[in-house]
Amino acid sequence: MLKHRQLSIFGLLFGAIVWGLIWYPYRQLELAGISGIQSSLVTYGVALALGAVAFARHWRDLMRVPKEALWIGIAAGWTNLGYVLAVLEGEVMRVLLLFYLAPLWTLLLARLLLNEKAGQQGLVIMALSLTGMFVMLWQGSSWPLPQNWAEWIALSAGMGFAATNVLTRRAGHLTLKAKSLSVWAGVCALALVFFLFKHSPSAMSAVSGDQWLMMTVMGLVLAATTWLVQFGVTHTPANRAAVIFMFELVVAALSSWLLAGEILTPREWAGGAMIILAALYSGQVEMSAPK
Repeated sequence: MLKHRQLSIFGLLFGAIVWGLIWYPYRQLELAGISGIQSSLVTYGVALALGAVAFARHWRDLMRVPKEALWIGIAAGWTNLGYVLAVLEGEVMRVLLLFYLAPLWTLLLARLLLNEKAGQQGLVIMALSLTGMFVMLWQGSSWPLPQNWAEWIALSAGMGFAATNVLTRRAGHLTLKAKSLSVWAGVCALALVFFLFKHSPSAMSAVSGDQWLMMTVMGLVLAATTWLVQFGVTHTPANRAAVIFMFELVVAALSSWLLAGEILTPREWAGGAMIILAALYSGQVEMSAPK
């Protein structure tokens, strides 16, 4: 039991650190001429290939719930691909804070798909999330909306994350390994579609050996991250997991400042603080909900 608890906390911390830093190697690859679509296709392709071998017998679990697995793959695929595309062009912290509006979308989707009512606590989460978003995005004379396509993608990726959570609850008998396979397959499928629309097949021939090696290592790290985070979420109380996940924002704030010179304004920090409080409160509410 203690080993499980230690591994689950390590998994969540590992995931927070990786997702707070992964934007940087993706940006370096883009500077070298490799688009986020190309790098996502390769890195998640490595994760899928590794998982296909390591978790081979869990493909049958996906086949038992083909419709649910398909929708989970699409939602999770866009969540991960959208995150990569957003951090390549947008400010890292603004992208992450918009992504962390996921509890708001989770409440709305749970109402639509699971017929779960938000209740008073849910309304508090929604109010905090929306107020935080408006404060962070407010530009004086303009409507408080995302300012560029990267922020719109970040917002939609957060919606994808919420949809993934709700759909996974509907397919409760789906194993962690099967869910991981679905995530990797979803990212690869969507990245391949985008790649075929935006690039010629010969585009990959320009990738150097060092870049292939870099993306392979990133894929291995992402494969480990996906499984460790799923393990951590399963074996850690929701309120504690929510707090640990917030470490991602600390890592992202420091890394984006040190590596990219990005700094949030006081108003953006104020709005972000409301979004973070809503995410933390969401974890507390989930923990105290009757089973």
